[in-house]
Amino acid sequence: MLEYENQMFLDILHDDGLVVCAKGLGIETVFINILKVYLDPGNLVIVLGTSDHEECYFINRLENMGVKFLPRVITAQFPANERELMYLDGGVLFISGRIFVVDLLKNRVPLKLVTGILVYRAHNILNSFQEAFALRLYRQNNKTGFIKAFTNSALAFTVGFAQVERVMKSLFVKQLYLWPRFHALVSNSLSKSKPEVIEIHAKLTPKMLNIQIALLDVMNYTVNELKRINKYLELEELTVENVIAKKFHKLLQHQLDPIWHQLSFKTKQLVADLKTLRSLLVSLNHEDSVSFYATLNRLRTAEYAMNSSGWLLLDCVENLFISGKRRVYNEKDELKPEASPKWIALSEILREIQDDIDTNKTDPDELRKVLVLVQDKITCNQLKGYLTMGAGEYLLYRAMSKLQPSKISKPNDQNTDAFPASNLPPSSEANESTEDTVEKDSYVLTLSQKPSSADCAEQFEECSQLDELDLSTISKVAPLVVIQSLKKNGDPMALLQTLSEMMPSYVILYSADISAVRQLEVYQSNNPSIKLKVFFLIYGGSAEEQAYLTSLRREKESFNMLINTKATMVVPEDQDGKTDDCQTLVRGTSGPVPDAENTRKGGVQEDVPRMVEKIIVDMREFRSELPALIHKRGIEIEPVTLLIGDYILSPEICIERKSISDLIGSLNSGRLYNQAVAMTRHYAKPMLLIEFDPNKPFCFQNNYFLSADTKSSEVTAKLQLLTLHFPKLKLIWSPSPSATSQLFEELKKDRAQPDALKAAQIGVEENVDEEFIVDKYNKIQDLVSKLPGVNSKNMRALLNKGESLDHLITLSQAELAEILGNSGDAQLLYDALHKRNALKEEQSASRSGRGGSKVRGRGLFRKKK
Repeated sequence: MLEYENQMFLDILHDDGLVVCAKGLGIETVFINILKVYLDPGNLVIVLGTSDHEECYFINRLENMGVKFLPRVITAQFPANERELMYLDGGVLFISGRIFVVDLLKNRVPLKLVTGILVYRAHNILNSFQEAFALRLYRQNNKTGFIKAFTNSALAFTVGFAQVERVMKSLFVKQLYLWPRFHALVSNSLSKSKPEVIEIHAKLTPKMLNIQIALLDVMNYTVNELKRINKYLELEELTVENVIAKKFHKLLQHQLDPIWHQLSFKTKQLVADLKTLRSLLVSLNHEDSVSFYATLNRLRTAEYAMNSSGWLLLDCVENLFISGKRRVYNEKDELKPEASPKWIALSEILREIQDDIDTNKTDPDELRKVLVLVQDKITCNQLKGYLTMGAGEYLLYRAMSKLQPSKISKPNDQNTDAFPASNLPPSSEANESTEDTVEKDSYVLTLSQKPSSADCAEQFEECSQLDELDLSTISKVAPLVVIQSLKKNGDPMALLQTLSEMMPSYVILYSADISAVRQLEVYQSNNPSIKLKVFFLIYGGSAEEQAYLTSLRREKESFNMLINTKATMVVPEDQDGKTDDCQTLVRGTSGPVPDAENTRKGGVQEDVPRMVEKIIVDMREFRSELPALIHKRGIEIEPVTLLIGDYILSPEICIERKSISDLIGSLNSGRLYNQAVAMTRHYAKPMLLIEFDPNKPFCFQNNYFLSADTKSSEVTAKLQLLTLHFPKLKLIWSPSPSATSQLFEELKKDRAQPDALKAAQIGVEENVDEEFIVDKYNKIQDLVSKLPGVNSKNMRALLNKGESLDHLITLSQAELAEILGNSGDAQLLYDALHKRNALKEEQSASRSGRGGSKVRGRGLFRKKK
């Protein structure tokens, strides 16, 4: 480890706390060494917050370090009894918060034996309900184990009020360790062995510059309009400089979500247009001229113009479209696509690397490797096409794919948007298919033996993928070029993995990224024997450069804010939860609690035991925040697999919880009707809880909450029908999970506690019947179950005694009542099969007039003649 990494490791090892590290400074290395310390069967360490990619990376690194007792990953594939044995075996266990919470509530985890918990990506703890719940349960029953948290996102602590204090409180830690890039120890450590950095500023072409100016002018107009219309909103951070930075739109949307329904339609259009304009600005810097023009053309439609705020009518927009077209077609409307300036710079860099290899080569068998880092797989595929086909051929190939093959003109075609057939690429690959090839996250290229094309410095050819590559078969004279996206296959550890496996001598940063720059610094410091050359390629004076500088500035401001917060914040002595009187854990303590409301008897408190209340929760509900909030109110949670309902508050009260999206889907599919039938049959007080997102407005308005094809009036109408069919069913409207937990506490007062065993058995027989019906009748039960009057109780009898759908129509209401066992259900089914279509017959007959033929039919189905 480097000097600052070693100090970071020692700090968190000796005292629990939260480590906030700048992006790319090697927090992964520190975390791996912490894991290594506790990799012993005598310890039991739980790791929360890691993704699949991160778990694989950590395990592989430890295996390469020669560690024998490796960490294990616990997933839902392991049954409960196996998980219980794995806890007893000890070691380090990667586990999801949901599984760990359920095992804690089921007493499968030997909490007294847990050495500690490591939390990765700790900035997400306020949104990761299961992880926060698990830490709370752990600290209630284990006062000696450690909690150590890690994150590399300082920017996440700038959103919201007192964010860092809230995160530390949820983590039960009192220490905050800050490691920005400007930390003296970090700067000194990385300055001992610096890579040679060559910064290359590619110039935007005049047409690209015109497009950028036009886009920035439109963005400036949009920002000013937003501020003018919304004078009472705090929009100081809304500037063109911030808008072009990454993730700014997420922060803006987070700020506007609670009042979104109160904003004007024009404001919503402007916010959407800002996002569109930023994506165009990014496309200008990263995509080729043909792809950008195709993207631009998709916006020039009447439908988009009607849905936008009107920016397409601005004067500067005409220059935007003219310059976009002129990058693809010349003044004579002939297809002459403009090559990207970065392509030309990339060819010059590769030529310089080849000359450098020839000049400084000492070992003839040494294979020099060049790593080209790009933003995403689209750019990755683009560079592969340029280096293997050449600029002209590749752009013509893209034109065939993007600008529609039907526009390939004949010699005398007057279509100005078409391009002559003589300009088509000669290669058979481009002529055979105009469809895009499968885009990959990485390509391996080497110099071809073929002569280079006129528009490419060197002609490359594609090799097999890196993991299947046999380096011994490749010429040692030519460099091996690996083109890879920064997050290959969505893996944040992809660059670290590639650097450790490939050990490149040359790196070309085709896309500017803070984390990648620092990872290369750390790579050079860890490998001083490799003389690393880094070519930093960026458009000078462009929005790309400004976005990179803005990201640096915002991260520095975030750390300055954290430094000031650390100097002034007050941390309670019992915040670590290791004392019995910790205020954070008081309400959640299980067992009898004293009644603190009795102020009689001269101020002398008398401990009066109060019965601990209990709520049975369906296992699937642990994906939400509500179980944790219920437990925080001092109510015991018992996870059970329920077939009917989500929450059982008492032997009489069963609650089905629905979010807005779940509610719409259940109403449309008819599933909510069946759930209501089951609840009303088995519980005296069934309830439907409709819970809103706490970050969204608590109302139905417009289509903001609803899907595009569903209106608010349709949802409310279906809810009205539901209440008419089920008078016993009560509807509960809740603005947030926090309000729901308070409501549950009120509903449970002075009521009997539910029995988990009985609740789990309710509906089991019906579920068995349903599985039997599916196997026996294949798909017909789906149609029959949707008929009025048919429910899970009588559907099997109807399917057994009814010969066919045609036979079902011939039955009288009395015969249907005998089959269904209920006259009310029989009347509903009979009316649906007969009266509805009888009315349609009369209406049809009246419309057809004299001499018109009558449409005869019986109910929903007709008999075959």
